[in-house]
Amino acid sequence: MANEPTTTDITALFDDLDAGVFRDKVGHALSEVAAGIVATGKQGKVTVTFDMKQIDDARQVSCTHKVSKIEPTKKGKRTEENTTSTPLHVGRGGKLTLFPENQGKFEFTEQPDTQRA
Repeated sequence: MANEPTTTDITALFDDLDAGVFRDKVGHALSEVAAGIVATGKQGKVTVTFDMKQIDDARQVSCTHKVSKIEPTKKGKRTEENTTSTPLHVGRGGKLTLFPENQGKFEFTEQPDTQRA
């Protein structure tokens, strides 16, 4: 555990935000704006915003993540904004993860087979 990085693994975080849907939203926004730029020759924009606040007095934050896009069209522009949030654990050095770093292993005992009459 001492050798583990204390910074956020952005790839893993994007996979965890909104159960992986956030990553897909960013990908779609980038593709749609790029296609609009190539079709019109106009400039477009994709903005990703993270707002965080502490959950009670735990070592957790509520991370609100927003994807906004301005997609150029032949006669103007198309704008869209999508906001969701995910609770995250804050580990050593501020590392953000979906599960706590010290998550213990759950021990499940095998229950004897009982037949119901």
